[in-house]
Amino acid sequence: MADESTNYAKSLATKAKEASRALKGLTTIQKNDVLSRVEKLLLANESAIIEKNQLDMNSGKEKGLSPAMMDRLLLDSKRIKGMAKSIEEIRNLPDPVGEVVRGTILPNGLELLTKRVPIGVVMTIFESRPNVIIDIASLSFKSGNACILRGGSEAFHSNLILSSLFHQAIEEAKIPGVTKEVVTFVENTKREAMLPFFQLEDLIDVIVPRGGETLIRFVSENSKIPVIKHDKGVTNLYLSNRANPEIVLPILINSKVQRPGVCNALENLFIHKDYPNLRGLLAGLEASGIQILGDESIQKLNSSTKPVSEEDFYTEFLDTRLSIRLVSSVTEAMENIRKYSSGHTECILSEDVSEIRKFQQELDSAAIFVNCSTRFHDGGEYGLGAEVGISTGKLHVRGPMGLIHLTTTTTYVTGGGQVRA
Repeated sequence: MADESTNYAKSLATKAKEASRALKGLTTIQKNDVLSRVEKLLLANESAIIEKNQLDMNSGKEKGLSPAMMDRLLLDSKRIKGMAKSIEEIRNLPDPVGEVVRGTILPNGLELLTKRVPIGVVMTIFESRPNVIIDIASLSFKSGNACILRGGSEAFHSNLILSSLFHQAIEEAKIPGVTKEVVTFVENTKREAMLPFFQLEDLIDVIVPRGGETLIRFVSENSKIPVIKHDKGVTNLYLSNRANPEIVLPILINSKVQRPGVCNALENLFIHKDYPNLRGLLAGLEASGIQILGDESIQKLNSSTKPVSEEDFYTEFLDTRLSIRLVSSVTEAMENIRKYSSGHTECILSEDVSEIRKFQQELDSAAIFVNCSTRFHDGGEYGLGAEVGISTGKLHVRGPMGLIHLTTTTTYVTGGGQVRA
């Protein structure tokens, strides 16, 4: 079985590597033509996509998947149109390949020209969200990379039809040398079948895991290939007593319940003890459907509050539960955030400039938000069209990983006979 899995992984990765070479010579017009075809195929096959997705939804119900997982799994008309819109935005973005990063002539006459080039082969391992297939395939193709996509078994039918539509677009475009292997879908969904891929550092250039903490750890601990982590989102917000009360409740509600099952949804709320009308605020949160977990002070202010545990503050709930604690200052709030944060998204609601500056300068996360919803931490909202993932690491890319982050550089050196002394 081990040999079979190894051969399977090596076969797919080898074909993807070979296919990636043909992408290097494509023009922006050729790449955008394929993306335009995918966009049209998505809209034309909406009913078929929903039908396949329903198979996964039915299976998810039988397996008892959580509401957050079911929400991530769902593809409806609105989300399919959203995927098509995302492709349109990617098409309209500047092609990063070939961009000159540095051009100079050295004193000895050597001409140096550093340009952006594709990374090569990008493998993404993700759970639930089938729209990831389209996002990553589109970003990879536009940036000249082949991609290997491995989704979870819970979204198999959805992933299969979406990847097949991308293959159809590639075949219809009839670009010499470009084959469907530039978008490789791994049909084997067994976790142990992933392991052989992690050893193929000569064929796969980077791995991006998107999913739960267990998946991220599994990939990181077993991979010889560089890993860009899309880690869990324990998103924190500090509500200052100097915040504008008119914007507070709408931002908190949007941050938490607009779509609770995603990584940029709010999980921990730290409120200054002198914030005015705390009872009214808690009542407003509860009325929006938020389940409040609070410390003793919060429990005294709101009788239906459930006790919050220390572990709760470390937890990415991905549902309507919200952990709340009162603090005495922005400094205490930041101490809590440093303790519980996953380095994904932090936010402050305040009108005090010095408080905001302190929050921005002294915290260290992929995104620091001021007076707006945490739900904006997203590649599409950042103007990137879509994202491969939201990196919580510090090397190469941090935050949403878009087109430009799927490139590296090559320096072209031209001389006229120079030799080094």
